[in-house]
Amino acid sequence: MLGISIILIYTAAMVLLGWWAMTKTRTVGDFFLGGRSLGPWMSAFAYGTTYFSAVLFIGYAGKLGWGFGIHTMWIVVGNTLIGTVLAWKLLAGRTREMTARLNAITMPEFLCARFESKALQVVAALVVFVFLVPYSASVLMGLSYLFEMTLHIRYEYALYFLAALTALYLVMGGYFAVAVSDFLRGIVEFIGVMVMVVLLARHVGGFGHATAALLSDPQAAPALLPAAAKTMGHGLLQITTPGWLTLLCLVLITSFGPWALPQMVQKFYSIRSRADVTRAMGIAGVFALFMAFGAYYSGALTHLFFNNKLPAELIGPKGPIWDKIMPYFITNAGLPEVLVLVIVLMVFSASMSSISSLVLVSSSAIAVDFYGAFIDRHANPKKTMALMRILCAVFVGLSLWIALEKPTFIVNLMIMSWGTLAGVFLAPYVYGLFWKRTTKAGVWAGIVTGLGLATLLFPEKWGWGQAGVPLAGAITMFVPLLVVPLVSLLTQPPPQNVLDLAFGDEPPPPSA
Repeated sequence: MLGISIILIYTAAMVLLGWWAMTKTRTVGDFFLGGRSLGPWMSAFAYGTTYFSAVLFIGYAGKLGWGFGIHTMWIVVGNTLIGTVLAWKLLAGRTREMTARLNAITMPEFLCARFESKALQVVAALVVFVFLVPYSASVLMGLSYLFEMTLHIRYEYALYFLAALTALYLVMGGYFAVAVSDFLRGIVEFIGVMVMVVLLARHVGGFGHATAALLSDPQAAPALLPAAAKTMGHGLLQITTPGWLTLLCLVLITSFGPWALPQMVQKFYSIRSRADVTRAMGIAGVFALFMAFGAYYSGALTHLFFNNKLPAELIGPKGPIWDKIMPYFITNAGLPEVLVLVIVLMVFSASMSSISSLVLVSSSAIAVDFYGAFIDRHANPKKTMALMRILCAVFVGLSLWIALEKPTFIVNLMIMSWGTLAGVFLAPYVYGLFWKRTTKAGVWAGIVTGLGLATLLFPEKWGWGQAGVPLAGAITMFVPLLVVPLVSLLTQPPPQNVLDLAFGDEPPPPSA
């Protein structure tokens, strides 16, 4: 009863925050970017809380912590140094300045303005909408499993509650509500993850004992054993992957992938100025280190808690139920109820932040980048904002529908979304920011390559299926990085006037 009461109080606070933010949201730019006026703390926390959600604490920590044990610390290093610090250092300032000069508020709008192509904007918008739906569903699933096992709320009821809450406060307040609540939720997450990892480590003998035991026992990282190498695919696509290659691919996908995920890049658009980037980078780096370490280290501890053998409750007809490992660990580790509730609130906070960002970016993909660019190019801003609000609710509904179907496990659902989105956007976005010679034809070639590889490699029928998702995601993400410059060098250079505006040789338009 205490847990449900705390969740209801938290819910009421989010709704009130949404209502307050609604009074300060007047334009599409306010609704989607908070008017490009956020300081370093809000921007950093918005980035970190979007990066780390229930998928990390439930899906990744459970499946990867069980499969790779303490070796998931390589993912922690990658997520902190590459996915956060390097992303802010290389991309944030330039993204903020270039998107302001081009008067772009979304990833598809940036591609349209940078490469003079409305068709690019429309295709990119459709990709964003289609592939962020399963990502959002994976977040809802992870959180609902946790509610089911800790608060004893049925999975379906938890889903309905979470979907309704997300739609309600987001439709009211937009990005400003998300940013303010992300800052508050970030504090809750930071405290919660420390409580979680300290208490769970103490339950299995403390940090020193646990780390030594995990490092010395090969069975604590079964995915790295020679016998765990997987043969997958068909015909020419058949391949055998050792565990270390799968781990490397996971490091790459979860570290470089966020560089091009629209919901992450949005945080660079909205920061107040380039001068705030350095401070935000430091704050976001510390936040990422603690969050990633807390999740993956706790996941590795499951081997000590279960003594390398999962209980029957966590084995289903098709094998281990990966998404229930961490909820089971948390609820059966003998923790006081109030501390379990702190952990639940932490995961709840992280997940609401991620879902909110996903919904905002997806609604903008249709309202701004499809409807505004393709159907009604002179749409009234109030009409566009109303459409975004409606689409927020639609997107939540689609995510809810997928989550109710319970796909096999949420890790693969997320990686497929990340891999495809990064395959489509990483090369065009990064080259577009830094290399003037990047051409529209090169960008089209990169997008087609990313989508083609995802279609070829992800499906079970003719690709590598679930076992090969990490490798397929890494290939889908990196091959376009070779294709875009190759095709760009073979095609006509972009117009000089576009380059002058994008790279700052001309003053930005007044509206920026």
